[in-house]
This record gives sequence, C-alpha cells and structure tokens, in this order.
Amino acid sequence: MARALADLSPGARVEVVGGDAHLGVHLRAWARAQGHTAEATTVVKGRAGDDRWRGAVRAGRPGPDGAVEHPPADWGLAGRGALIEAGGPALVRADLDDRAELWCDAAPQLYAQAAASQWDPATAVAWDEPFALPGEVEGAVVQVMTYLIENEQAALVVPAGFVARIHPHFREVVQLLAVQAADEARHVEVFTRRALLCGGQLGTSGAGGRASLQTLLDTHDFSEATLLLSVLGEGTFLNLLAFLERHAPDPVTRRVSRLALQDESRHVAFGMGHLQHHLAADPDLRGRLGAAIERRHDALAGTAGLSEVTFDALVVLAAGRWSPAAIAEGWDRVQQLQVEMDEGRRRRLVRLGFAPAEAARLAALHTTNFM
Repeated sequence: MARALADLSPGARVEVVGGDAHLGVHLRAWARAQGHTAEATTVVKGRAGDDRWRGAVRAGRPGPDGAVEHPPADWGLAGRGALIEAGGPALVRADLDDRAELWCDAAPQLYAQAAASQWDPATAVAWDEPFALPGEVEGAVVQVMTYLIENEQAALVVPAGFVARIHPHFREVVQLLAVQAADEARHVEVFTRRALLCGGQLGTSGAGGRASLQTLLDTHDFSEATLLLSVLGEGTFLNLLAFLERHAPDPVTRRVSRLALQDESRHVAFGMGHLQHHLAADPDLRGRLGAAIERRHDALAGTAGLSEVTFDALVVLAAGRWSPAAIAEGWDRVQQLQVEMDEGRRRRLVRLGFAPAEAARLAALHTTNFM
C-alpha cells in the first residue's frame, strides 16, 4: 500500500482487493496510523506523509566536496547527503561543527591509506626472532620503550577525545582520527611487548614527562591541539622513531620502530593539512598557534621534561655497548638527533606560514620531552 500511494497526490483513492474477511478493519487501522483514511476497502491518501517531509532538506552531498560549512545540530547522526526529516533530536556534544576549523583536503586519501595500512601486532613483528643484548643495552631499550608507551597513550587519548566533539557530517575527519587512535593503541601494544620481551619489567616514568603530556590533554581547541600534538610532538617523534630504527640493537626494536614511524608520518600529514586549510580561512589563527606554543612552554618551565634516565637510555641504545668509545659515539648521535628534531619543527612551522626567525624561536620553545 505504501508503494502504491507513494507517487499519488492527497485525495487519491486506491482500491484494495484481498480475501481476508477482516480486510476493511485492518485497512482502517493501518490508514489511520499512516495519516490516510479508509472507506471499506478503499484507501484515500491523506496529507500527513507529504506534510511530514515538507521541511526536509538534504544534508549536503555524499562526497567530500559535499560537506556544508555549518551543519545544524539537529542533523544528528544522519549520513551526509541523506534527506533529513525535521524535528529530530540535536547533537549535544558536537560543538566542533565549522568546516573551516576542522577540514583537511587530504583527509579522504589519508583515511583510505590508513585503512589499507593497518597491521596486526601479532604477525607484523617476528617476536620469536633470536637475539641477545648486553644487560645495559637491553635495560636502555626497556627504558626507551617505557617512555614511548606513555607518550603514545597521550597520542591516543587526545584524538579520541575530539572524535565525540566533531559533527559526524565531517565523517572523513572523524574516521581518520578514529584510525589514528587505533594506530596509537597498536603502538602501545608493541612497545609494551618489546619492553617485556626478555622477561624484565618496565622502566621508570618521570613526573616531568607526564606533566608535559598532561598539557596536551588539557588543550581543548582542536587546531591548537593539532599543532602541539601532531605537528610538533609527533613531528618530532618522526625523527626519534627513525633514530631508533637506524640504531636499534635488535631486530624487534627495529621493526616496531619502523611500523610506528609509518603510522606517525600519516598523523603528521593530517595535522599539517588541517592547519593549512584552517589558516587559509583564518590567517589570524597563526598568532593563536604561536601563543599556544608559548603558553605550553611557560606551563612547563618548572618541570624537567625528558628524564635523565631516558636521555641516558637513548645514548646507551645508540652506543650499542658499554665502553667509553661507544658511549661517546652514542652521545654524539643523540646530540645530532636533537638538532634534526629542531630543524624538522622549524621546517613545518615555516610551511605553516611563520617567518623563519619566528619559526626558529617557537621551535626552540617545544618541550624537551619531545612529544
């Protein structure tokens, strides 16, 4: 009956033929519930159905270029491009609903890449590959893994917190952040497994490092958090993970560093793409981003940042053995790592439109905890 009445105008009549003795009774009940009337076995189309959809609008168009600038809260969880019936409940928590402040043109491609690049920690790493390290070097690896775990915990929590606040109309951004959180969950798993692989316990967690990460959790502006976490923090981690892959003393450490590096490269690409889009729409954002870096630096001025234990562990890991000559070489490698980290931060800030001198000043304010 619904199909038969769909293309008819109000007042149109449809005769129903059937063998049930109570057909007229059932038709009257059904017609009344649908806003029609029934006369014996004839249904007269009412206006209720047409009136129900009179104010309906399309929620943009399905593709990435079909996102509107400011989707209403009462579009709710409807898919982009759906016909929206008026009167639905409004989203309560989705306060991030401005396309200019959320979008990244590369988000669809980055999401497709992320979905195709997911890896299984159980099979992507040869956990049973034999190796033996001197005790000091294994201890250094364990400490570095312990440090990586807590940093990746922060990198998981921050995007996960924004997922619930973003209007689902911008589904590509939501999908990408969800996959980013899944990436970090895998990183936590493989770093933990490597730390415990040889039967030891995790290393130490410094208060200064956790204070540094807490400032990321306390940043509630999406673009500011993207700058501090994805562009500066994870951007710095690209250098760190490449360093660990290059100087890893064992094949498992090398492999988990490489896998994490591949994922983090995508996170940085999203951060840069988002900020470039937002800056194009609002050049004043650049000043707010610089102020966010300064506020974080000031908030951490009284903390130690990267713990001495973790710094020394990086030196020993890069040295590969405990001897004066090796330790000296490991020290030089970590010094060069810090230079490369600073250069990377400056390059990305320049790409975001900061003058070279200002980029150098702001890059130098980044936390010594790296993330």
